[in-house]
Amino acid sequence: MNSARRCSLLFSQMCACSRGGHTVRTPCSPATTAGSGPAAARACHTGTGGGGTGTQLKPGGAPVCPMGNGSSSRLFGTMTQVLNSAPLAQPDPYFKESPDQDLDEDPAEVDPDQLLRECKEALQRRPARPHRDLVHPRGMVPYSHKHNPTIRVMQWNILAQALGEGKDGFIRCPLEALSWPERKYLILEEILTYLPDILCLQEVDHYYDTFQPILASLGYHGSFLAKPWSPCLDVEQNNGPDGCALFYRRSRFSLLSTSNLRLSAMMVPTNQVAIIQTFMCQVTGRWLCVAVTHLKARSGWERLRSAQGADLLQNLRGITSQSRCRSKEPLGTIPLVVCGDFNAEPSEDVYRRFNSSPLGLNSVYKLLSSDGQMEPAYTTWKIRPSGESCSTLDYIWYTHDALSVESLLDIPTEEQIGPNRLPSYHYPSDHLSLLCDISFKEEPHRLM
Repeated sequence: MNSARRCSLLFSQMCACSRGGHTVRTPCSPATTAGSGPAAARACHTGTGGGGTGTQLKPGGAPVCPMGNGSSSRLFGTMTQVLNSAPLAQPDPYFKESPDQDLDEDPAEVDPDQLLRECKEALQRRPARPHRDLVHPRGMVPYSHKHNPTIRVMQWNILAQALGEGKDGFIRCPLEALSWPERKYLILEEILTYLPDILCLQEVDHYYDTFQPILASLGYHGSFLAKPWSPCLDVEQNNGPDGCALFYRRSRFSLLSTSNLRLSAMMVPTNQVAIIQTFMCQVTGRWLCVAVTHLKARSGWERLRSAQGADLLQNLRGITSQSRCRSKEPLGTIPLVVCGDFNAEPSEDVYRRFNSSPLGLNSVYKLLSSDGQMEPAYTTWKIRPSGESCSTLDYIWYTHDALSVESLLDIPTEEQIGPNRLPSYHYPSDHLSLLCDISFKEEPHRLM
């Protein structure tokens, strides 16, 4: 089948929202229908464009975003080809550890600058994302060495589409700003702007139809683990369950092992999950263990979050101990990076557990403070019917004796975020992305 025909078929799938929308999916069923193009979103917002005739109704009475013709296919050219040609993976089972996984063959890579241009063109009617600078921690001299280049890590709760539109109740954010046909471009624009080597995401409910194929085309390999009882499945017209995703750049890392965890509290399985992967850096030959998680939300669940954190730390100790034996490195040389939406302020017990862990973890974003001891004032800022919430819930933890933080992305000001807070027309999630550049510290035995 030629490229034009493939694009045409996929674009027909993308137009499904004008013919009845997505189906409700079970936790083990990947979504395979991509969202509609940006022109469709504009037609829905304005009531005009390419054959749009105003709001349609699904058989059940729910409104459907009308699909215009116009410039949709032109805007989505490269992405359409990517989404049509990329293979769809199945999620790994819980608790399975699979060293030396057999990965699919590398897909043909596309130009990230071209995808970024498509994102910007699709978002030309929206205000620009807040400008953020990469800053060096206080007292840190910028480091660069061809034999030990930095590793860029991004952590982000991207806001599950079903929750944003159907459950979270962002009363100051217009529903049009949450429309997936355009919001996905804002998310991808943020990722493409920084092109991390390791990308840790939470609340992902468009893994199979968006993030996996697009990031695979950019040279990433991804893993996804859904929550067993995702709240997305309670929302009509959902796109499947949400969960955690971990992507890494295949030109930089070799995957050594994966552990998918359903976190427990006092021996009882909970609804929260974590992915832990061990890599070998292809530049330095050093090993790195990375984890992504999303702990239980809401006040009143502090003890459960603490127990989930304890379970994750215990698993991390076991996995890194096994890695040390396999790597034949001295004890203490397998560094850790743990990313997540912990749903916990620094005053909570789960934060204290990580901060005082025998694993020697420190929080990257404390390094923004003058004394290196204080977290930012917020990583999420939203307005719901219950009131305004400005909290620090998201973290990147790292092994401070083995890793050095060279730079990190600063936090937008209140003025940049705006009076209606997050999400908004100019930012796609209620959580800010966190990003840092880290490097391996030289070890005494390597200097001899």
